Amino acid sequence: MSTSTEHLVDSSKTVSGLRIPTRYRHDWALFADWCTATDQLALPASPEALALFLREHPAAPATQRRRVSAINTVHTHRGHPAPGRSETVRRRLDAARAARHDRLAPLLHQRAAQLPTTGWPSGLFGRRDALLLTLAATGMPFAQLARLRRGDIRLEAGTLVATTDGGERFCLAPESAAAECPAVAVYRRWAEIQAFLDAYPNTDLLAQHLTDPVEVEQVALTYRQARQPLLSPIDRWGHLPLMPQPMTAQSITSLVRDHLAGRAPARTPLPLRKQGDRDDPHVGGETGIDLDPHYYERGVAARRQARDRLDGLADVFDDIEARADALLQDLLNVLEEL
Repeated sequence: MSTSTEHLVDSSKTVSGLRIPTRYRHDWALFADWCTATDQLALPASPEALALFLREHPAAPATQRRRVSAINTVHTHRGHPAPGRSETVRRRLDAARAARHDRLAPLLHQRAAQLPTTGWPSGLFGRRDALLLTLAATGMPFAQLARLRRGDIRLEAGTLVATTDGGERFCLAPESAAAECPAVAVYRRWAEIQAFLDAYPNTDLLAQHLTDPVEVEQVALTYRQARQPLLSPIDRWGHLPLMPQPMTAQSITSLVRDHLAGRAPARTPLPLRKQGDRDDPHVGGETGIDLDPHYYERGVAARRQARDRLDGLADVFDDIEARADALLQDLLNVLEEL
């Protein structure tokens, strides 16, 4: 047995002290032996390794599902993510699902390519929805798509890679070595919006940028930025949440369905507030005021600080309520004894 699995697999009956149910022992032993022969890690196993195992051990669908169930059970009992719950393995087990995905993926990419990238607020919605549809084309479940954070997306040698919170990787590779994957451009356009808002958290400035785009430098994400949601809700006026907030799986599902059915809402162009009207010191007879260039950064920092300070208030109020309930109960007990 190789060093990668010898400390994990003691026998077909136990895994590092964990007893395997009788009905799963044969299937786990088969998988563990295959991992040893191919120098794969049996526990925890990656979804890709499990999919390769199923491909190299063809069997009836019911048998394959039983094998995946056995491997999932061992993983969950040891506190590891179940590799069989990944889209990679689901496609191996469900031919109808795989065929449906293969049919919808080109249509999703086509819809994404047709969305606007400039204009206000159409360019904002278009850039976000294009990335949403592109990631949906990988087969990623909408619940996982809603939980993606900015730091979960990587560009690796021309390939767009999204890693879910369960550790599963979804890759969009270029069709040829000479061409860049269209998904990379889709991602970069939305990342540009987020980078712009990092530097200038102002909707009016964002509207001007999308009407007359300028190059935005995209630097490495900070730890806080990397943990922010990748896809955020947008209201009808083009405002994103002041505090980072993810889209829900239900809203993503509705958007994907609407785009596929050609029912996506048309965004009415909104007028831009004229820069001269805002900056003219004599408009309305008032004296102009020069704002500190760090005005917005300080305002956002103050709001974040206030949120952090107020985070514990709910627990304090719960404690006060519990004490009040206890005092009331003690008073009722005393009254009953009189």
